[in-house]
Amino acid sequence: MSSTVCPPESIYNLIPREEVKDDKPPRYMSKFREQTKLERQANKAASRTMGPAKVEAPAPEKFLLKHSKEPRLPDKKPFSYPDNTARKAPLPVNTDPAGAGSSARKDFVKTNAMETIAATARRPQPVYADTKTGHKNLLENSGLVPKYLKKKDFGQTPDYILQRREEARRAQQQFDRYVAEHVEQGSMKQLSREEKDAILQGLKQKWAELNHQYQGLSVVTDTAPKKNRKERLEQEMKQLEKDIAVMERHKTIYISSS
Repeated sequence: MSSTVCPPESIYNLIPREEVKDDKPPRYMSKFREQTKLERQANKAASRTMGPAKVEAPAPEKFLLKHSKEPRLPDKKPFSYPDNTARKAPLPVNTDPAGAGSSARKDFVKTNAMETIAATARRPQPVYADTKTGHKNLLENSGLVPKYLKKKDFGQTPDYILQRREEARRAQQQFDRYVAEHVEQGSMKQLSREEKDAILQGLKQKWAELNHQYQGLSVVTDTAPKKNRKERLEQEMKQLEKDIAVMERHKTIYISSS
């Protein structure tokens, strides 16, 4: 059996078909073709076979001198100010050393001595040493100077704290009104002092019993029942501790009547 698969027989395959040839698109021609030809002829066609074009040889007298290509400074010109013509005439020479406005009569040594004696002593800049070798730093920015005590609003409560206290007071008032309404309707009941103490004592007694059982467990929890019992006792003791903390933290306890 041949491995090739023959096409299905059809009567249309017996009719000869004309071979259709695909027309190729026109060849691409650059619009710079003629310009490139001209540039090539102008640049390379002259020296294509005979070498570079002949040029006039330099004259023997025009040889390259030493330092001839180094930059040269321009020739010096006499300097003159741009406004030399518009300047004022120079001041006259003072021939009288003791004239008016002269400093010949002033005793600078005595004046400097008097100013130094009358001057106040310069205070040293406050510093502090933070190493045994005497390394010094400025004391002002060290945090050791109580400069905030001199502020105008020192000791006053900040505005954001007052605002927070006011919000807490409003929330407490709203909660008190909510509790009072439900107490009047009978949907909530306030625990008395005796009931609260009784519940708290019962919670503590229950925790003591669980703790006694927990202390009697085996040290080695090598089986699943031992492990489960230990985890259960720990969860119950944690829940009792949370309940005891809630009962001791709040003075007033309300419970739902439903």
